[in-house]
Amino acid sequence: MPSPLIRRGVWAIGTAVIVIALIVAALPLIASTRIVRDRIAWEMSAWSGFRVAIEGSPRIEVWPNFRAILTDVTLSQWTDTDAPPVVEAERVEVDLSAMAALRGDVVFSTARLVRPTIRVQRMATGLFLPAVPTGGRIARSIDTARGVVNADPAKPDLDKLPADTFGTVEFRDGRMVASVGGKDVEVLSSLTGQATWAAMNSNATLSATGIWRGESVALDVASPKPLVLFAGGTAPLTLSFKAAPATFSFDGTASMSENAYFDGQAKFSAPSLRRVLEWAQAGIAPGAAIGSVSISSKVTATAGRVKFDNTAISLDNNPGMGALDLSLGEAQPVISGTLAFDTLDLRSFLSAFTPLAPAAGGGPAEIDTSFADRINLDLRLSAAHATAGTIQLADVAATAQVKDGLSVFDISDASAFGGNIQSSLRFDRKPEGTQVEIRLLASDIDGGAFATAAGMTRLVPVGTGTVSVILKGPGRTWDSIFDNADGSVTATFGPGALSKLNLPAFLKHTEQGGFFALDDVSDGTLPIDGAEIKASISKGVARIDKAEANSAKYKIWLSGIASYAGRGLALSGGVIQADQAAAQTNGQQGPNQSSFFVGGTWSTPFISPISRGVSGE
Repeated sequence: MPSPLIRRGVWAIGTAVIVIALIVAALPLIASTRIVRDRIAWEMSAWSGFRVAIEGSPRIEVWPNFRAILTDVTLSQWTDTDAPPVVEAERVEVDLSAMAALRGDVVFSTARLVRPTIRVQRMATGLFLPAVPTGGRIARSIDTARGVVNADPAKPDLDKLPADTFGTVEFRDGRMVASVGGKDVEVLSSLTGQATWAAMNSNATLSATGIWRGESVALDVASPKPLVLFAGGTAPLTLSFKAAPATFSFDGTASMSENAYFDGQAKFSAPSLRRVLEWAQAGIAPGAAIGSVSISSKVTATAGRVKFDNTAISLDNNPGMGALDLSLGEAQPVISGTLAFDTLDLRSFLSAFTPLAPAAGGGPAEIDTSFADRINLDLRLSAAHATAGTIQLADVAATAQVKDGLSVFDISDASAFGGNIQSSLRFDRKPEGTQVEIRLLASDIDGGAFATAAGMTRLVPVGTGTVSVILKGPGRTWDSIFDNADGSVTATFGPGALSKLNLPAFLKHTEQGGFFALDDVSDGTLPIDGAEIKASISKGVARIDKAEANSAKYKIWLSGIASYAGRGLALSGGVIQADQAAAQTNGQQGPNQSSFFVGGTWSTPFISPISRGVSGE
């Protein structure tokens, strides 16, 4: 027979089970009568600092978690009743404390916003941020923390920070909108993530994903001292942004005070800088050929200025090092600095940072000189090896400058074609249109190598010489620069040879009469003592004032015009024996010379004899 002690224990256990069951069964009833809609709204208002309104009646669920499900919830500013809500949510799920509910209190640690709409404003920095609450526990905690930070900015007493609980806020399938012209414009869609901040004096994290301008983005932010950050103090901060067009990360310290700054290591990479700028709606020329870029740098940022030290940059797989300075205090951002490369593709570099390079494949693409209205640029460059299309350069020193409608790229010194070159490309936006200036000075170069790079293969002086080119004129497209340019071309060459000219065969054809193609007499080379060329250019047409080549026996000369646009030739020329040429120079009458006319095009020139008087033997 059971003892009285055992029977009392069984009764006690049974009574406890019944009480617990009655409590669980009564929770929805208790919640529906005591945790009323206004009580939840008041607690959420005290927690967030916004005026919270709940249109639908709360629905209480006990299993698997004790929670309240709210519908048609809005969070608005207390001070502006006419403004639209800062946050609207179709549904909010709040995890409640059962014991607190039995006491008539509302205590929750997690809130889930389902399909929320968050209204944001564009700040002076360009960022979109929601309105800041004027009260609530969060605002009061920040005010208290600000006093702690101000008491000792270098080393605030963290034990004096508020320890109020915050919890976790989750959001699913939300969106951000901004008012533009009185209408809501969607900034971000498919917004999903959560912010976790157990207590005000603890660490906090934010993770979110969404779709911005058609691309999926992911953001992760974390700080062990978020309250110090919000209070204007200095605290560690890590940030990671990922999207298909670009990725960015920061790991260092930051301050969000009036004199805000960031100090740490930053990394940025993009498979196509052109795609990034188009995605960011920077307004670049659609034809600009901009390749991959990656940057890793020590960053120090203060209000209006960012310094990049020990910067490692890779542009189209061309690695370089240097330092950059970004200033945001003027009307346009100002970028200045120095970069040194081992190898550098000048076309890629110019396309990435200036409008000074044509689109890939050339063509009649328009030049986007409006770039000069959006940024000021002053970069110093050096490269041990560089390429400009098919041209190979070494020991390059260059500058790129963009300011007030003026875009300039200068190569002050470089080795190429066995000699030295200097060049300048300049775009100047004026009321009457963009003016272009191109200058090139190539000294002590191999004429054959230079001509091959320029696409000229016939009657080219092969030897050491100097070439100067100056072109000026309007430029709307790349082709129109050369079609409309004015300027001059001069060249002098020392001893060498004239390529692709069989002079005896040439003279024989002129003696026989009848026109013939220059290709018919291109199977030889003529040794020369020197050559000189002078030409003036007007509206894309070169007028050859002097073109002479002197050999031991002959002097060859040309004059006339050559068109860049139509590639047409209209030249006259002659071949004179060297001794007779000297006699003519001294005023004596010489024998007849072999004179001829050159017509056709650059690619298919033909010769038509005018007179015959010089033997090829």
